[in-house]
Formats: sequence, structure tokens, C-alpha cells
Amino acid sequence: MASKKSEVNEGVRIGAAVKALREKKRLTVNDVAAKTGLSKTLLTEIEDGETIPPVATLLKLAGSFNVGMAAFFESGTEPETVSVTRKGERVRIKKRPHHHEGEVDYVYESLETKKPDKHMEPFLVEFMPMETTDMVFTSHKGEEFLYLLTGKLEFRSDERVEVLQPGDSIYFESERNHSFRSLDGKPARGIVVVWAKK
Repeated sequence: MASKKSEVNEGVRIGAAVKALREKKRLTVNDVAAKTGLSKTLLTEIEDGETIPPVATLLKLAGSFNVGMAAFFESGTEPETVSVTRKGERVRIKKRPHHHEGEVDYVYESLETKKPDKHMEPFLVEFMPMETTDMVFTSHKGEEFLYLLTGKLEFRSDERVEVLQPGDSIYFESERNHSFRSLDGKPARGIVVVWAKK
């Protein structure tokens, strides 16, 4: 498990990657805000490493730069046709103790960080227990698949609620508002694969 210090450093690393990509594409913060629908304040906080963005926000940013999400995590290696990510190479992203608006409300690890042009984004995700009033709903272009490994997990969208047990899976169009929460007082863990339309 990553230390608190390294988790914060990952936020800084992601922010630096976002800023570098924006500058490489010769875009202003206003340009990126217009392309993604994200606020200028949030974008600045992400670039400064003050806010750790959730997957949906990173997908919007990747789309605006026309890159894959590996661009935020990759270690600078050359793209490969076969990519192996060892357990120790995964990047773990966790919310801070004092949660910022627009920040993650779950823990996620990118399971593939080397292939920049892939069509799917695989993650290991830990969903926290919370009240329904604390759930943060997100949406992004594309589709999403989740296979639950451990725990009891609730999926909510604007029109549907499903409870998942270990071994259950769910596949949905991620343009609909959606959120998850653990139901048994401890984190639920699952494999999530996201396909984002570009």
C-alpha cells in the first residue's frame, strides 16, 4: 500500500502531466475549460497538484488533448504491442483527508500505464462506504464495465439502483450519471474497465 506522501506526490505528478500536455498542445486553461466543461478553478487546482481528479475528469482531459489516460501515468517508456504492468509499477490515487470538491471519493490504481494509444482503461478500484447524500455522481462519454472482487457494492444512476455481490458484474453507458458506494462498512474492491469515446 502506498504511503500518504506518495499518494499526494501522484496528485502532483498527474497535475504536472496535465499542465505539460496543455502547454504542448498550445492550449490555455480557458481553452481546456471550454473543451471539457470543467471549471478554470478546478483545472488550475489539478495542475497545481492541489486536487486529485477522478477517472471521469481524467477521461475528459485525455479527450481534450487527444491522448490516452496513460499520458498521465506513464513512466516515459516506448509504446509496446504487449504491455506488462507489475504490481509495484501501478499508480495508486487516493483522496486526501480533507476532500476537495471535484476530487476522487474512491481509491483507484491504473493497471496499465505504458500504452498511450489503448482503447480501454483498466483500473483496480476501492469504493468507500458512505451515505447516499455523500455520493458524487459523474458522467463521461463511453462505456464502463465493473467486476466486483470483494464487498457489497451499490450502483446508482438517475433511474436505477443495483446491489452487486462478489462475482457480479455490471456494464453500462457511462454518459448517464452514475455513482457507487460500499454497503457493508468496509471498502468494496473491483476491476473497472472504461472505454471512452474520443
